[in-house]
Amino acid sequence: MEIAVHTIESALSAQTLSYVPEFFKEIEKHMPHTLKEAPLEQFAKADFRLLFVASGGSEEGFLKEYELLTSKPCYILTSGESNSLAASMEILSYLQNHGGRGEIIHGDPSLVAGRISALLAAAKAVSKLRGAKLGVVGKPSDWLIASEVDENALKQKLGIELVRVPMSELFEEIEKNDYPENEWTKKLLACGYDEAEVKKALGVYGAFRRIVDKYGLAGITVRCFDLLGSVKTTGCLGLAILNAEGVYGGCEGDIPSLISMAVLGAISGEPVFMCNPSRIDTGSREMVFAHCTLPLNMPYESSLTTHYESGIGVAIAGSIPEGPCTVFKTDGALERRFAARGEIIANLREKLLCRSQIKLKISPEAQCYFLREPINNHHLVCVGDWTSACEEFFSML
Repeated sequence: MEIAVHTIESALSAQTLSYVPEFFKEIEKHMPHTLKEAPLEQFAKADFRLLFVASGGSEEGFLKEYELLTSKPCYILTSGESNSLAASMEILSYLQNHGGRGEIIHGDPSLVAGRISALLAAAKAVSKLRGAKLGVVGKPSDWLIASEVDENALKQKLGIELVRVPMSELFEEIEKNDYPENEWTKKLLACGYDEAEVKKALGVYGAFRRIVDKYGLAGITVRCFDLLGSVKTTGCLGLAILNAEGVYGGCEGDIPSLISMAVLGAISGEPVFMCNPSRIDTGSREMVFAHCTLPLNMPYESSLTTHYESGIGVAIAGSIPEGPCTVFKTDGALERRFAARGEIIANLREKLLCRSQIKLKISPEAQCYFLREPINNHHLVCVGDWTSACEEFFSML
């Protein structure tokens, strides 16, 4: 991806700027993006852009273009040459004195590239989620007693709209017993699991899909335990397919978790596992997360089994790649949030937990959070360390 860059410099220093192309190349070596000089009007419209202060004496040029340069947070890229950093500090101070927001990006090229990538991921996520519609099918499950949502705050900060869909509409769609044929439905039917059970679960997927399409939803959360008695199956498979298709699908009517799933997914571009914190070994700081569904495009291997609590329906037992991961949660007002790096060290298959189970190594700070001030029950996990981008996301709201 090309990142829009606008360069300002002193008219007296043009002869010293031969270092700039090589400076950009060194940064680009450490990220999958290129720095592209953009005309000022195009630069001003970009969702994410960098102001490159190439030399000392650039302050006057900044003032001439102040309105266009500061309509959004001003991320100032600097070098260690030609008094670039000194001029940038003067510019940032002026900007902050006049109520603006900004940051100087400076240092080793690899660290600069990492910072740019985090800021870009956050900006892209804000843009992607702005004005999104998230569906809530039925009420939150009765045990989610602390998982409130502030719809006005969601609307104000991101323009997110919650679309309420009654369970009766879902049941009407399930009665149609129809689902679209695609790569995921074909693979699931070819797994060798009980075909009648799989088709019943796919009928629920078809109902989810039609509701998503009808209301133009970017994500959906469902009071899924109500399906156990009336339909004699679960929503685990349907949600797993939706997530693999890029539609955020959450369990139990948990709205804050759906919002968190959408935020983490938009930031990372990775599939997101909504799961229960199940156990913490406070000595080793190893933590187990588990749930009966996860995106079908997330595990490197998986099998079908029954839903844990009920022993019926079709659930996913998947193995997620070991390595760095992000554990994330925000509340229903986008005010409190938690983002921490973890390390997936094992996939488990214990009998007394939900079917997909991962063991993480967590930090002392993360352990303290879970035991002293958690944001509700469910948390979200994706592969890769996206903690910096998660924090930046909220600074951009």
